[in-house]
Amino acid sequence: MLFKDYTETGVVYHIATINDLNKILQQGIKYDDKVTYKEKYYDFHQFIDDHRNHNIPIWVSRKKAIFASMNYKSVPVFHSHSVVLAVKIIPEHCWIANENRGNQIYEPFILKDVEMFKSASKYMKKQGVASVREYWDTSLSFIDNLEKRFDKKDGYDAEVLILHSIPPENIEVKYIISDHRVLTLSEWKEIFCQ
Repeated sequence: MLFKDYTETGVVYHIATINDLNKILQQGIKYDDKVTYKEKYYDFHQFIDDHRNHNIPIWVSRKKAIFASMNYKSVPVFHSHSVVLAVKIIPEHCWIANENRGNQIYEPFILKDVEMFKSASKYMKKQGVASVREYWDTSLSFIDNLEKRFDKKDGYDAEVLILHSIPPENIEVKYIISDHRVLTLSEWKEIFCQ
């Protein structure tokens, strides 16, 4: 694991673009405070929310979530010009789901509206809906996950749906991703703040 376990740190990890960092450090994080929210993700989250199971509490909604990771199995390839933030959460207001089930349908969901990929609509109606149902079937509350540890199972890429805003005082910059280099805050400052 890249970081110590949540049971030791009490934080989860959120990725943001460096363009949003100043605002994040001053105002915190809200689920809908980024330009990409409406442009890139809202309809996708709505599709997943529309196919959720009846046993999922009403307060659990992807379109109102801030997304984070419990941890990383190794150092992943992060996008350049982003930051890895450690955030303190209210565990009772968080949910865990298998990000793999959501990620595998993102491209066909987006591309089904492009003429040359229109047949992806068929995939979405069958396999896409089945994947979303599996996404919700294998999800659980953050608290339950601390007992069952789905996040440690092979093939389960646990995403944390944080269903509350995160104030600035509950945010710490862990890494800055600079042109494919993963730098701690002190390493970045040593290079660029001399």
